Amino acid sequence: MEPSSKQLRVVISGRVQGVWFRGWAAGVVSGYGLDGWIRNRRDGTVEAVFAGPAAAVDDMVRECRRGPPAARVVAVECFDYADPVPPGFASLPSA
Repeated sequence: MEPSSKQLRVVISGRVQGVWFRGWAAGVVSGYGLDGWIRNRRDGTVEAVFAGPAAAVDDMVRECRRGPPAARVVAVECFDYADPVPPGFASLPSA
């Protein structure tokens, strides 16, 4: 990973399932050219990994704080993520 790149694992809570959050995020992330994945979690949160240029990752996290129109985001927690991230962006099965 380049010095100006970063990888974050992001956990979004609130009304974020059943509101097309994952589909919305996949569309938004393509505009930033980021790699990673997104999935629903059994606890009602949405979890994502964003990897790429640091500024674009930060912008995507800001977008997640708003979410799609039907979402009501309460919190966005960010954690460093060191595992390899394959190219592209995937919607994964719930965990």
